[in-house]
Amino acid sequence: MNLDKNKPKRLLAPLFRPDRLDATGKRKRRTAAALAGLALAMVGLSFAAVPLYRLFCQVTGYGGTTQVAEAAPTPSERRVAVRFDANVAAGMPWAFEAPKPVELALGESGLVAYKARNPTSRPILGTATYNVVPAKAGVYFNKVQCFCFTEQLLMPGEEKEFPVTFFVDPAIEGDPDLKGVTTITLSYTFFDKGTDALKQYMASNGIKAANLKDDSDAQP
Repeated sequence: MNLDKNKPKRLLAPLFRPDRLDATGKRKRRTAAALAGLALAMVGLSFAAVPLYRLFCQVTGYGGTTQVAEAAPTPSERRVAVRFDANVAAGMPWAFEAPKPVELALGESGLVAYKARNPTSRPILGTATYNVVPAKAGVYFNKVQCFCFTEQLLMPGEEKEFPVTFFVDPAIEGDPDLKGVTTITLSYTFFDKGTDALKQYMASNGIKAANLKDDSDAQP
């Protein structure tokens, strides 16, 4: 007797299920929408990164970023030497010169001047960034007057001085990581902001120039 004849036959599931295909499509669309939103958020963050990073550095002193103060405190007996460094980024043809080193007491106000000259036959708009070495000393290095992060225009052959007023916070004496530091270096780097920024700056300030071509003809 064959018992298999009495068993109910199993129906094979269809290989193609429209309902499953529709669900898969919905998941893919949701994933694509989420990725698109993430991409837009990343673009927005990239535009905000520079000012936010600058603010973070100025508050924390991260990366040797100095602090900004209105006035110097009462000087202490400990003295420190401050050296100065001048650099130009790639594509910036300016001649940029640092002042000589100075020695002052902690809390004592110092005044120096950087010099920059445009040796080309065209006006150039520059802006400078800065940092301090050793990096941990940045939070104690305070600038009362500075030319960083501001647009600076030099016409062909023009030379300018850029003063910096600063002091080293006496609170550095209480930092065990900087106890043996006797020298701090303040460094600036000038960047060429480019032709578009130059045209906008000159137009907004009512300045006219005959030559705004993007050349690098240098004069000795």
